[in-house]
Amino acid sequence: MAETRLAFKAGRAFRRGNTNFVDPDPTKGAILLQSGEDGLLHFIWKNRSTNYFDEDLILFPGDATFAKVEQSAWGRTYVLKFSSSNQRHFFWMQDANPSRDEEFVGNVNRLLADPSIVPIWYSEGYNPNTQSAGPSTSAGPSSGPAAGSSQAPAGSYQATPEELARIRSLVSTLGAGGSVAQPAPELSLTDVLTPANLRPLFTARPELAQALFPHLPPDLPSPPTVETLERVVSSPQFRAAVRNLDMALRTGLLGGLVRTLGLPEEAGTGVEPFLRALQDQARREEGDSGDRMDTD
Repeated sequence: MAETRLAFKAGRAFRRGNTNFVDPDPTKGAILLQSGEDGLLHFIWKNRSTNYFDEDLILFPGDATFAKVEQSAWGRTYVLKFSSSNQRHFFWMQDANPSRDEEFVGNVNRLLADPSIVPIWYSEGYNPNTQSAGPSTSAGPSSGPAAGSSQAPAGSYQATPEELARIRSLVSTLGAGGSVAQPAPELSLTDVLTPANLRPLFTARPELAQALFPHLPPDLPSPPTVETLERVVSSPQFRAAVRNLDMALRTGLLGGLVRTLGLPEEAGTGVEPFLRALQDQARREEGDSGDRMDTD
């Protein structure tokens, strides 16, 4: 079942023709970030009048950011943009009170970077942009915040349980040895699926060209050749696809997807388990082919 991680009121905005102007659509809506049943993060725009999901975008960790459009005269227009493409989706905040805009945007970007994190909420009355650098030195009635001001007294921020747990963990690590041990470098698909590593495989197994061709873009020359495969794996599009898969595997949430490839669910929990499962699958297939006997 899908789990909603974050939701707030927002409408859509659309580019005016081929210009750089963006016009807000008055339709009442909401942005939802959900962990879907497929194990992936979904960025959804919901029409609050019909309750339909008019947009449902699947996002891979690190591929998108949600940022304020600084040129907006109104100041509450935001854009969802991608590092792997030139896609842009514009939105405008519809909550009458703008005091939580930055809080929502911060949590959106944290989830886009790491879908496993827990959103961080400010304590009531806290706004990092209105906190004074230190206690006021003014005397008399003017020493407090003006009526209606969103400024909170210094020290009103309260750390969340997750932040406290991280601090305790760091302190205990430092206390044990005086320094933090450097973790071993993680495997990366971008270091494994390189043209230098794949070319010898294509040369040694030319039949792979025929087997892989149905999964490649339809506009490639036919019949399939090893040279065609080498051009594909050297292309920016292939490198971007490998980066996206690498980032998706690092979320540890692709168990449901890898099962469709005939791999165990644990293969979707990281890059190393994924590669190990592929290796085990290849060994089993080689063993089966060696034991198989031709029959009439």
